[in-house]
Amino acid sequence: MGGVLRLHVGDVVRLRKPHPCGDDRWEILRLGADVFIRCLGCGRRVFIPRVKLERRIKAFVHQVEEGEREAPP
Repeated sequence: MGGVLRLHVGDVVRLRKPHPCGDDRWEILRLGADVFIRCLGCGRRVFIPRVKLERRIKAFVHQVEEGEREAPP
């Protein structure tokens, strides 16, 4: 495969398996070795190791554009 995926805060991804609430779309809230994501169906928030998340991503629903990203404080 081609290295590390480019993930950004605000991206919405579709994972391979649906959450128990039935939705499979997740918003990325925080990045690092562990990624903090929120289910768009029920609002549940979970930490998942970045490597595990990258393997589970099926597609990008929405990717944040360069102008949409928040400037660092």
